[in-house]
Amino acid sequence: MNTIPAYEGARISGCWALRSDGSGGGDGSLDRLLPSASMGLSPRKRTTSQCKSEPPLLRTSKRTIYTAGRPPWYNEHGAQSKEAFVIGLCGGSASGKTTVARKIIEALDVPWVVLLSIDSFYKVLSPEEQMLAARNDYNFDHPDAFDFDLLRHTMRKLKQGKSVKIPVYDFTTHGRQKEWKTVYGASVIIFEGIMSFADKALLQLLDMKIFVDTDSDIRLVRRLRRDITERGRDIEGVIKQYNKFVKPAFEQYIEPTMRLADLVVPRGGGNMVAIDLIVQHVHSQLEERELSVRAALASAHQAQPLPQTLSVVESTPQVRGMHTIIRNKETSRDEFIFYSKRLMRLLIERALSFLPSQVHVVQTIQGEDYEGRSFHGKRITGVSILRAGETMEPALRAVCKDVRIGKILIQTNQDTGEPELHYLRLPKDISEDYVILMDCTVSTGAAAMMAVRVLLDHDVQEDQILLVSLLMAEMGVHSVAYAFPQVKIITTAVDKKVNDVFHIIPGIGNFGDRYFGTDVPPDWSDEDIDKPSG
Repeated sequence: MNTIPAYEGARISGCWALRSDGSGGGDGSLDRLLPSASMGLSPRKRTTSQCKSEPPLLRTSKRTIYTAGRPPWYNEHGAQSKEAFVIGLCGGSASGKTTVARKIIEALDVPWVVLLSIDSFYKVLSPEEQMLAARNDYNFDHPDAFDFDLLRHTMRKLKQGKSVKIPVYDFTTHGRQKEWKTVYGASVIIFEGIMSFADKALLQLLDMKIFVDTDSDIRLVRRLRRDITERGRDIEGVIKQYNKFVKPAFEQYIEPTMRLADLVVPRGGGNMVAIDLIVQHVHSQLEERELSVRAALASAHQAQPLPQTLSVVESTPQVRGMHTIIRNKETSRDEFIFYSKRLMRLLIERALSFLPSQVHVVQTIQGEDYEGRSFHGKRITGVSILRAGETMEPALRAVCKDVRIGKILIQTNQDTGEPELHYLRLPKDISEDYVILMDCTVSTGAAAMMAVRVLLDHDVQEDQILLVSLLMAEMGVHSVAYAFPQVKIITTAVDKKVNDVFHIIPGIGNFGDRYFGTDVPPDWSDEDIDKPSG
């Protein structure tokens, strides 16, 4: 995995992708989100699987929050209902594929675009092959030079919305770096490379195939400039490699695949007519795949008994009394925080009781055996849904020593009413953990469902997710339980109703604003996360 920030947003004119190196450990080892390195196009460098980044739109001292979020990629059943739209870009070496990709991304102006390069999937060379490469005698322009098995596996997972690990190829050592990068989340995938059309199974995964056709003399000049200025090679070596491998490979393997293309783009990135046609087609395909999750949740699963996966903390006089205080609109902020924290501690302790345990016999100071219990699992990780869910982290840390913490930011799009994913930072190897997902209020369940879907996309097991919330509406309980029947749901209270603007009734108000002392916007929703905490 790459030594880049834990989760890195990549943007071109509103196009976003989450990228991670999967770095983990405690919360302190999870680096803050930073903009990715810019992709220089002149002179051209070896393409890496990323997108160009521009300055973020909102930055605090601790976080960078992007304003173009990822809309739902799943339906009200929690299942993925739209695959990413994959554009395949093929063409000869130095034909301008990356420039075309960049122009497409700039013109698309849609959330969450990932650029995947076939250059990341070169095979690791043996010592003998490395000696050939040093003498410019190894053929990097042959289909056998690429790991198509890994590429197909990666593309399938990425198209399905899953988190994938991408190798980082070192063109100096002709091997893969130890650290791979993780790419997650895409509405559109642009896959580019000289052999993008060379594998039949891979072709089936491409929704649109584009061939960039550039004059061979122009391609040779570009390659000479790139290899001499960027790689320190001499002109004789570059021309030798071109005549021995590059030109024959183009004629034998690359040029014949032009017939497979849906569109041929002459003159590369300068052909704006072709790029406009591509963008129009992609927009029409994305419009057909748009989803309306929150509206579907509001009309589903009503008048049904509460699911067996729900556990409500016993409503003792103490619990009832704390709810009375935090629900009272006249309660001061200090009192609200104090009694909320008390409830959070009870809630977390209750949630921990559902974790698997095993018999554990210890010897007491008196020399007698005591048959107790201990956690039967690899790790416990907490993931908070920002910003209100972050207030529950101290309660979890107080009872789980050295617990790892991840964070997810989900906001409601005020134009569409749909939840959108803006930011996430998850510990390394979270797929092996029991995850306590924390949010203070759940009304329709739209934000909670998106958070669970993110965890599943990172290969967390559904039956190892525990959703904890101080207050939930019946609608939210049903939505989560119906979509994810193996997720355990733990709360301190369930209210009956949600009004037409998705406020829990009788409810608690906007928890984040009451806790942090911020103003309540006129159109707030119980599940809105309208600003990050400091």
